[in-house]
Amino acid sequence: MASSPASTTATSAAPTTASAPSAAAQPAGAVASPESSKPSEPATDAAGDDDAHPGIPDVSIVLPTYNEVGHLDAEVERITAAMDASDYTWEIIAVDDCSADGTLERLRELAATDERIRVFEHRRNLGSGGARRTGTQASRGRFVVWTDVDMTYPNDRIPWLVDRLGQDDQLVGARTSEEGTHKFARVPAKWVIRRLAQYLTQQEIPDLNSGFRVFRREHAVRYLHQLPNGFSCVTTMTMSFMTDGLSVGYVDIPYAARKGESKFHWYRDTRKYLLQVVRMILSYEPLRVFMPIGLALLFAGLAKVGFDVVTKDFRIATNTLLLLFAAFQVISIGLLADLVVRVSKPRVDPAPPGGSGQRG
Repeated sequence: MASSPASTTATSAAPTTASAPSAAAQPAGAVASPESSKPSEPATDAAGDDDAHPGIPDVSIVLPTYNEVGHLDAEVERITAAMDASDYTWEIIAVDDCSADGTLERLRELAATDERIRVFEHRRNLGSGGARRTGTQASRGRFVVWTDVDMTYPNDRIPWLVDRLGQDDQLVGARTSEEGTHKFARVPAKWVIRRLAQYLTQQEIPDLNSGFRVFRREHAVRYLHQLPNGFSCVTTMTMSFMTDGLSVGYVDIPYAARKGESKFHWYRDTRKYLLQVVRMILSYEPLRVFMPIGLALLFAGLAKVGFDVVTKDFRIATNTLLLLFAAFQVISIGLLADLVVRVSKPRVDPAPPGGSGQRG
């Protein structure tokens, strides 16, 4: 995966009244066509906002795509039919991540026939996280839906998912079955990583890495800079909301076998998931890592002191002193890291769950 940001190209549909995102929301490095470069007002949850800004949709659906041409039409048709049958105004933001099978060309054809479909192109392959970040930055809706186009998630239930957001700030579809490859390795690895995430957030997490979710855009934009390029972006979004005091709810969803070839690598991507969870712990609650280790070393050192006193005629062995010194170092580093986190954290208090006012 490329770690540096790539340039993106935005493809607008035919000239319409729906404007492209404002400069603040436009992905870095994106090049928009003249028809899509008009600034738009930021979306809010205030009552009557849709009447004041008719070009702003209720829901933005972000679709990362990479070599999905075989089932792209079926998935887009499934989404548009469900959204048209709902009471929501909507847009699809498709971000192609350097597909080589004609996916981008087909997306442009779909965008030319439906003004609510907007297409962005990555000029370098960044991964699912990079595509979701680009799409969320470009979104204009009050609510942003993340999903995939591989036929695994019940995308015909997107309106149902948005309906159930309620007072939560993020709602995640918890999968009721495991349909991925390499189950023998994925299931225990996901259990361990989920337990680590629960240790940080001190909350129950039924499904840590589900890609089917809806959240309030006004909250999510605060965390976009933290999203890694790979699959662990969904883990990051869940844990960021939870550790910052925002509410995250869960609903059970069915999960189907994917169409096309999986891009998930059982070792590489699992390792990234694990490292990202540890990184999140260090970014928000470093004492949860350093303090248990430091205390374990301290208790081991004190026990060794007692052993030395009894067996070595009150002489303290060198390795005992090393244990105590290591405990002191680890605890000191943890306290320093915790101080740095608290000092550098933006002084922004979360609004009450489901609130629509300004956060200050």
